Amino acid sequence: MIRPAMLARSLFAATALFALEPPAAAQETAPPEAEAERSALETRADEVVGVINGDIPPEDVFSDSFFADVPPERFRAISRQLTGQFGAAIAVEAIEPATGTRAAIAIRMERALAKGSIAIDPAAENRVSELLLREFGPVDDSIEKIRADLSALPGEVGVYFGPVAGGTPVLAMDERQPLAIGSAFKLYVLAALSLEIAEGRRSWDDVIELSQRSFPSGTLQDWPAGAPLTLHTLAGLMMSISDNTATDQLIALLGRGRVAQVMRESGHAAPGLNTPFLKTREMSLLKGGDPARLAAYRAGGPEERRAILAGLEGEEIELERLAQVFGGDPVALDVEWFASAEDLRALLRFMLDRGDPRWFETTAINRGIPAALADKWQRVGYKGGSEPGVLNLTWLLQDEAGEWHVLALTWNDAQAPVDQNALTLIAQRIIALGR
Repeated sequence: MIRPAMLARSLFAATALFALEPPAAAQETAPPEAEAERSALETRADEVVGVINGDIPPEDVFSDSFFADVPPERFRAISRQLTGQFGAAIAVEAIEPATGTRAAIAIRMERALAKGSIAIDPAAENRVSELLLREFGPVDDSIEKIRADLSALPGEVGVYFGPVAGGTPVLAMDERQPLAIGSAFKLYVLAALSLEIAEGRRSWDDVIELSQRSFPSGTLQDWPAGAPLTLHTLAGLMMSISDNTATDQLIALLGRGRVAQVMRESGHAAPGLNTPFLKTREMSLLKGGDPARLAAYRAGGPEERRAILAGLEGEEIELERLAQVFGGDPVALDVEWFASAEDLRALLRFMLDRGDPRWFETTAINRGIPAALADKWQRVGYKGGSEPGVLNLTWLLQDEAGEWHVLALTWNDAQAPVDQNALTLIAQRIIALGR
């Protein structure tokens, strides 16, 4: 049992190490932020996790007034003591209120839940001017507790965590239920590309000219037509920043049929749910365009849908309209890409067995979890996907013995946007327990 008083004596020789009163300017005056945006307070709180783990320099997050009492090197020393006793900081579990300049905060660590307060100073670029962690309660986390937390989420949840080869999972819930996975579908595009490279049909070094143009996320939509890009660059952008234009370029190169074929070969239980296989541009135009056309697409069969997609060629839409559609309530979650957690496990095994091995490095550019947690594994690859009402988080993890593990976690709610932070925290708890 960890006693807060003992902790205070052992880790904080002076309470002022983490207790700093904010200046008068740092009062709660900030207006509420839009639901889809992170407030300055939430953003800084997330950065505190990285500072505690040593991933972010304290100087990038804390104010000069904070350092007047707690110099950076002293903060680093305290952080090392914290992580030495309680393990890595995983994520901000709660911050209340989430807007303004001062809040109660709870930071989940591997073996404790740290509770206290945080304040930011708007006059100092919203840097953290106070961090007071008063209570460190032991966390006896378990798969059973995680299962209960997942069951309490509204909507539908599917999860698989276990060996990539299958067998007995550590955690599985509705793992065979197909759900909308957002941009995690890009793993199927990567699989098709890596298989063609493994078969000698293409090379990662092949250069093609940019001919597709989608909408954000990504950056390639702003590049000039004809820009030369290697297949490795396209795959890396597709995986690391979920670049939609890179994705559509690869689909155009490989062909929808090839991606659909790989979906079937990898063991997808219901590939027909993804017929016809959508490009990202098409999905955006369907949901952001004419409501009657969207309704016809939803009601149509494969041939009717293909005809509607053909009619989208050359159509444009304002980014402001897309921001409205994808920044509000869920829209037509049956117009998506679908896979179960078990399908994603099977896909990753297929890729390990048959794909060119360099595919993995494109998924490791953005590992999707804090470095302190990722570094406990030998290799970490990640791809996720989201839109209002949809969130998928998928990792391929290799342990020190060389064994591969998969965490595929999907949450759908057709009635309301899902809480990305809530599911991300649960995912990180699962990964932490897996070590």
